[in-house]
Amino acid sequence: MLLLVAGAGAGCFAGDGGGPRPGSGGPSPGAVHALGRVVPAPASVKPGGTPYTLTAEAAIRVDDSPEVRRIGDYLAGILRPSTGYPLPVTPGPGADGIQLRLRPSESALGEEGYRLESSGGTLTVTAREPAGLFHGVQTLRQLLPAAVEKRTAQTGPWTVPGGTITDTPRYAYRGAMLDVARHFFTVDQVKRYIDQLAVYKINTFHLHLTDDQGWRIAVDSRPALATVGGSTAVGGGPGGHYTKAQYREIVAHAASRYMEVVPEIDLPGHTAAALASYAELNCDGKARPLYTGVDVGFSSLCVDKPATYDFVDDVIREIAAITPGRYLHIGGDEADSTDPGDYAAFMAKAQAAVGRYGKTVIGWHQIAGADLVKGAVAQYWGTDTTDSGEREEVAAAVKKGARLILSPADRTYLDMKYDSGTQLGLDWAGLVGVDRSYDWDPSAYLADAGVPGDAVLGVEAPLWSETLTTSAQLEWMAFPRLLGVAEKGWSRAGSWEEYAVRLAEQGPRLEARGVAYHRSPKVRWPE
Repeated sequence: MLLLVAGAGAGCFAGDGGGPRPGSGGPSPGAVHALGRVVPAPASVKPGGTPYTLTAEAAIRVDDSPEVRRIGDYLAGILRPSTGYPLPVTPGPGADGIQLRLRPSESALGEEGYRLESSGGTLTVTAREPAGLFHGVQTLRQLLPAAVEKRTAQTGPWTVPGGTITDTPRYAYRGAMLDVARHFFTVDQVKRYIDQLAVYKINTFHLHLTDDQGWRIAVDSRPALATVGGSTAVGGGPGGHYTKAQYREIVAHAASRYMEVVPEIDLPGHTAAALASYAELNCDGKARPLYTGVDVGFSSLCVDKPATYDFVDDVIREIAAITPGRYLHIGGDEADSTDPGDYAAFMAKAQAAVGRYGKTVIGWHQIAGADLVKGAVAQYWGTDTTDSGEREEVAAAVKKGARLILSPADRTYLDMKYDSGTQLGLDWAGLVGVDRSYDWDPSAYLADAGVPGDAVLGVEAPLWSETLTTSAQLEWMAFPRLLGVAEKGWSRAGSWEEYAVRLAEQGPRLEARGVAYHRSPKVRWPE
């Protein structure tokens, strides 16, 4: 639990536009102790002792291991431009500077936990595994002044409050999804988004690679999927696709940020791009025209044809071969043009193909209507008002052993409008303000349908791109709501009022990193 102390005055803040203000009835800005003023909230914060101040003489001392050295180089790359300090990354022991230490004996820290100790001349981050060190580095950068994020020399001092943070995540799966099918985003744009996610300890990057409007990954055995199916986008734009080498580049970059990539090939609906690329996937043997609209539910692979399953096997085999992670997502949502019996038969074969190539199946929660294989994961994207029968179907799948990723659309969908005046995004799931994306409890979300909290594998924030074409637009819709979902995945339950204090302090940090974000009137942002 975060420790609270008496705060200073509120200072100067942006107007609230009529929204609730966290300063009334909750802690005033500055009330959260400085050592705990980070997102996601740490599990344990014990302030005290002498602060640590980074100086020009400091070194980053690392264990003699290539992976720890890489994390040290990453940290130095963040700190050098703004501080102007040389900050050599030095293997071996020392009693000063920033120390990054792996300790396999620290079993309580688990695979992703860390301990950060700030005292006098030394700041030490300790973890059992490299991922924990990396997450500890993200906490460290938030404890330094916001100007540390800038890429030009700034004025210090660069001081971290004294004390100890001991931190482990609530959920093993903390995801964000990017839809590159409706509009295509380049490798550099995707890598930029991955870097932004890593700051908030997201560990899974779900890449929605195929849909009606575009097929975005090369498949050697089916080249027309990319050259034809990938040639357009919503509104008739130029489209695009990733070569296998480019996809591997994205996967490698995500891995360097301790993030696992989950590719999604949406089946058997959302397949108009595939149906335009290969005539034999249609029941009448005639290729469909390319589609550039935004309607859903009209497309379907021909479930009765052997050619369909040759296609599924080819695609899953090739994508699995270039994906080192555990999961492969097969979609399964909005297959309105597929007969329910045909849908169940198709999903049985698609799941078998995923297993054949060594991956674990994830699908949108409609796959609960089929017989799920052992270990399958259903991704719930319903809302607070989703029909009880659909929620009960998900609960029945859980009772048979399925795990859940929670992505309730009226809480976590980052493409929903913030309010009635938002020009980008959609509103079919309602308006999703910054407070609404935070103010829910994953462990209890489907309790009324009989889903126990321990069935929840984690949370994910999807970002669909029907209305989004630039990185600035992606960022404006994702931030700051993404931070709330990230905290739901990492931290234990907390209050909106207390969270809003910490969220406000992320504003200057987002600006320093050049991230476009929505200055929600529900948060008292510093001017």
